[in-house]
Amino acid sequence: MSPDSTPKRRDPVATRAAILNAARKAFTEHGYDGAGVREIAGAADVDARLIGKYFGSKEGLFAEVVEIAFEKSMMMTPELNAEAARALLTGDDPHASDGMLLTLRSVANPRAAAIMRESIERNYQSRLADALPGAGTTGRSALLIAICAGTLLNRMLLGSTVLNGADAEDLIPFLHAALDAVAEDPDRTAPDEKVVDRRPGGRDGTAGPAGTP
Repeated sequence: MSPDSTPKRRDPVATRAAILNAARKAFTEHGYDGAGVREIAGAADVDARLIGKYFGSKEGLFAEVVEIAFEKSMMMTPELNAEAARALLTGDDPHASDGMLLTLRSVANPRAAAIMRESIERNYQSRLADALPGAGTTGRSALLIAICAGTLLNRMLLGSTVLNGADAEDLIPFLHAALDAVAEDPDRTAPDEKVVDRRPGGRDGTAGPAGTP
């Protein structure tokens, strides 16, 4: 057998990475339903059967792409919110919108939507909740993610003229304050501070000393 006829051995790690890169591009551009396994394999220069070997199915491949897309999600805690607000309003990372595009273009498929929701809640939301002070951190982390997603959607995908305008930096303190309002410990108040309990079942707008039952 001549050297030219020797079957080419593939590096499994490199092959897997090539498939994931091609899949991330395909799912981001075309969504779950619009991206085909054969097209992804072709873009990765591999046999389509290798997708089944490495990921089990198109669904399994999509799940891994989702994990990667949200792996470096922004943390919004009292210590990091000034930086987070600035990044949300002025950041220019070309890949920052990938997770948003992946979500918007795949959400119509119920199974794809479930995969994305489970990944965000299990990873990003859980990590953020663990980092927040005070009580009710799961709900507060979900709300912070919604604020972040809404800002990115309007600025990077809809192209909001205000959020992309010359005065966008002037809005950073407002977004910072909004993030802090959710991220800071809701029970941390000064001894003489007057508070209003707006929680369900709380006093209906009656202000009283902090700690008053």
